[in-house]
Amino acid sequence: MFIRNAWYIAAWGDELSDKPLARRILDEPVVLFRDKAGKAAAIADRCCHRGTPLSLGEVVETGLQCGYHGLVFDGAGKCVHIPGQDTIPAKAFVPAYPLVERDGFLWIWMGEAAKADPARILDIAYHNDPEHWGHRHAVIPIAGNYMLMVDNLMDLTHLGYVHRRTVGGNPSAHVDAKMETARTQNGVRFTRWMLNSVPPPTYVAAFGFKGTVDRWQDFEWVAPSSVLQWTGAKDAGQGAYEGNRDGGFQFKIFHGLTPETATSCRYYWASAIGFKPQDAKANDDFAAALALTFDEDKAIVEEQQRRLDEFGEEWLTNIVSDGTRVQMRRMFDDLLANEQRLAAE
Repeated sequence: MFIRNAWYIAAWGDELSDKPLARRILDEPVVLFRDKAGKAAAIADRCCHRGTPLSLGEVVETGLQCGYHGLVFDGAGKCVHIPGQDTIPAKAFVPAYPLVERDGFLWIWMGEAAKADPARILDIAYHNDPEHWGHRHAVIPIAGNYMLMVDNLMDLTHLGYVHRRTVGGNPSAHVDAKMETARTQNGVRFTRWMLNSVPPPTYVAAFGFKGTVDRWQDFEWVAPSSVLQWTGAKDAGQGAYEGNRDGGFQFKIFHGLTPETATSCRYYWASAIGFKPQDAKANDDFAAALALTFDEDKAIVEEQQRRLDEFGEEWLTNIVSDGTRVQMRRMFDDLLANEQRLAAE
């Protein structure tokens, strides 16, 4: 089930050029396009004439032209031209979705349009601050439910096993990490500290650590499917745990999961490094290392989805490390139930 009254990522802004872009979001076909002025729009990917996907068409001066019989639709979903006739029937339209372009993202609202408040869109302002935070981004299709990926991000004890060769490090360092968890207005946040720990390979390659480090991981889930991450490390005993995180090795990652279907999603991620923000090679190398890490997550989650498809979830057992994830899931379930209750009234 999906929470519909929320902002989801439809695409990175630079994915959308002069051609229409097909997406499936919350199990609905959507087409994104830019008009000739460059403004992005999102409408249902189905022509009201014969049901042909509008994503098979092309952008023309007045909107998106269907590739079957030439009907043209504007960004509001209204048919504005039908070849061979002057009168346009009142029924000649398709649903349109609120769309906002901000901080490199195209955010879409699939629920009640009247509730689509742009003020509720996450602020990722550091994407616009290349002087202090270098920025790279990508998207990964995943054959798994989007909440499995959120689960994965909210329980980092898997790092020492799944990501042993990248960002992981010693499994016991993750299991025994100092952990603080708190609910926020829109989600759940946790901070983990691994003091006097051996830095993982990715950290050593990026920053050149010679000895042990004090390492932190701040993660915040923002309902329904975004996770904000601020991670870093300093040489052990240099004051990071006491509050001085300046200097050292720091990076931020945005994780955005957009459901396609009940068993597939798109994983939008962006890295922003604070240790060499204007060094193009350092940005590229670090993003490439993260991509390998996320491919490891993809492989696990896709196999997990296959087993859950086969056996369901009733037999699964929670363990101590699930504490934060369970809080997140309970809050998600409450939000979903509340939306469904209001829709039924």
